Amino acid sequence: MANNKRELFLKRRLRVRNKLRSMANGRLRLSVHRSSKNISVQLIDDVKGVTLASASTLEKELGVVGKNNVEAAAKIGAAIAERAKAAGVEECYFDRGGFLFHGKIKALADAAREGGLKF
Repeated sequence: MANNKRELFLKRRLRVRNKLRSMANGRLRLSVHRSSKNISVQLIDDVKGVTLASASTLEKELGVVGKNNVEAAAKIGAAIAERAKAAGVEECYFDRGGFLFHGKIKALADAAREGGLKF
């Protein structure tokens, strides 16, 4: 039985990823990673195994270098939506990757939706 924080996280991540795989039908996956200092997001085509677009708080042009808060997550969400449109992508699956859909993850998803991505 999973009883520490890391094991529970890995269990959630596998559950989310397996559910997405079963429903994917060739759609792209918007994968989110959150650390204690940064947030990153990638638009991944699992069929071809390539990343089509990405955004991170490590990019200087977004103006949120090293920040890990709700405002930074919203800017990252808007940036990935813009880059996805430039790549010709309008709909994808949102892979929260074991992180709870709350706070920064929710802000990123809402900003991406406002930018035109459909989950």
